[in-house]
Amino acid sequence: MAFPPDAPPAQLAALTRCAAVFLPSDPPRAGRIAFWRPDGEPVGAAGPEGEVAVALPDEDDVVAVSAVPAVILPVAAAVPVLTRARASRGAHPAAAFWGAACVLALQLAARGRLLPGLTADDHDAWRLGPLDATDLARLRDLAAAMPPYAHATPLPDTDPLELPKPERHLRAFLDAVADGLPRTPAAALATEGPAFAAQAPQRLPGQRAWAADVAAGHDAGVRISLRVEVQGMDAADAAEGIADGARFTAVLQVHSPTDPALVADAAEVWAGASTAGRAFGPRARMDTLLALRRAAAVWPPLTPLLSAAVPDALPLADEEIAELLGSAGRALAAAGVEVHWPRQLTRKVTGRAVVGPLGSSDGTASGPPSLLSAEALLSFSWRFAVGDQEIDRAELERLAEAGRPLVRLRDQWVLLDPEAVRAARDRRDRKITPLDALGAALTGTAEDEGGERVAVAASGWLAELRDRLADPERPGATAVRQPAALAATLRDYQLRGLSWLHRMTSLGLGCTLADDMGLGKTITLISLHLHRQTHPSSTGPTLVVCPTSLMGNWQREIETFAPGTPVRRYHAGLRSLADLAENEFVLTTYGTMRRDAARLAAAGWGLVVADLINQQSMCVECA
Repeated sequence: MAFPPDAPPAQLAALTRCAAVFLPSDPPRAGRIAFWRPDGEPVGAAGPEGEVAVALPDEDDVVAVSAVPAVILPVAAAVPVLTRARASRGAHPAAAFWGAACVLALQLAARGRLLPGLTADDHDAWRLGPLDATDLARLRDLAAAMPPYAHATPLPDTDPLELPKPERHLRAFLDAVADGLPRTPAAALATEGPAFAAQAPQRLPGQRAWAADVAAGHDAGVRISLRVEVQGMDAADAAEGIADGARFTAVLQVHSPTDPALVADAAEVWAGASTAGRAFGPRARMDTLLALRRAAAVWPPLTPLLSAAVPDALPLADEEIAELLGSAGRALAAAGVEVHWPRQLTRKVTGRAVVGPLGSSDGTASGPPSLLSAEALLSFSWRFAVGDQEIDRAELERLAEAGRPLVRLRDQWVLLDPEAVRAARDRRDRKITPLDALGAALTGTAEDEGGERVAVAASGWLAELRDRLADPERPGATAVRQPAALAATLRDYQLRGLSWLHRMTSLGLGCTLADDMGLGKTITLISLHLHRQTHPSSTGPTLVVCPTSLMGNWQREIETFAPGTPVRRYHAGLRSLADLAENEFVLTTYGTMRRDAARLAAAGWGLVVADLINQQSMCVECA
């Protein structure tokens, strides 16, 4: 029986004020949390009732085991109660502690720190892992803070009486939380069976070797890595840019999965002569060979090390170096095998796209074109770097033509992934429309020729435009004053709206003014029309498209707030654009606009306003 999901807050609060102990089980997801009161009284909250044995000191400080009433919940049902206790005033320290443990378990699971395995009774179980040094430090710090009431249940069959060790007990609880998380209704679709997906225990006695193989290098056994060394650089011909005398070797290293500081060469582990080599213990050789076998399945050139008397090092050809710099290195990393390169040689080829005006990287070649002009094109160009050094296309071509991982660049040898160099060379500059350029500048990404999303930087006036759009009220932005021809006084928020509308429309962009009803959108649009008439570059008639019921309101407000400004209706029998004045308002409806679209489009408007007032949308759009 689970705790009711709709339990009243008072019931939840009653549980958070109780002490809580964890009762482990096999499999871990079957573990339970018992809420109990140290005074031995009933808990006073709804839920499955029972008793739990706890060890408590009596009046003479003699520890005695007694059975106390408890509400006992499955771990999954207890997690919401415990996390609430963690942040609740008046919560019992033991309940708050297990709430903090829940948060740690959820954070680790969210980072994908989950491993499948088998329990002592061969049941399928998820557990948290692998844990890095920071994770282990958090776990140990939390275990050190475990209150006595949080592990007051004595271990079975112990004489004298023994209580659970805090760190082991905490780890068992974390695994109990983790074991239930992946078992969603859709989990069986991914696992193609009930194992590691169903809530019911699944016995898998035949998978013990597989489980040990999964654990190896994560939270058991050892982890391996490759340290690439290069010799013979003195024989390399710097003048010709070739390195025929250079020889590469991959040295096998052994790491402890729990102690990041414990690392030794495989040769040291086999010899057992050094302190680090001996620290791995008697199974180190077997565990290393198991890890090496898994790595060789990912990258076959490692296979010869499996038959070597001492799997210490592997000579590497240029092709193998190129593989390790590229796809093979990524595959090994995914399998938990890192490749360490000489820091003084290794560099990465990076490319970044720059969008801006044609002919100049700083935008001085031209000003902003109309963003709606199909003829105006902007540059989409690439900038390349090796490490922190920018290189030009000629240098990139030479690196690609070398076809080797070790190349000479500006008086220094560098290790590069030839595949990455060729991919960079194949990226070509091109031209794009202003609208595409603006989209790339605003989002910071664009799609390259291969359909891949790449990071984009804007240059010149496009960068300035992006900044203006991203923060229209940034310091230095010029505010628009109220037009002198307006027969009213705008409020502050209307002036801000006017400034924003002017900024957008002056850039050739449409925009939407979506203030609440009654806040004066119409007068703000009239102000924009009047302001645009004061600048020769933006003069022109304004077309207002609105529902028929609003035409009278628009005309009255124009005549009231912009006296002397001509206004006409283009509707029904009054559909004439003859003698259209530069500063005139023309009011029409959506139906009329659809019927006379070609005629209206030919008029040459300075501004087009769409009044979209309806039950779902109360806004005004400008274009």
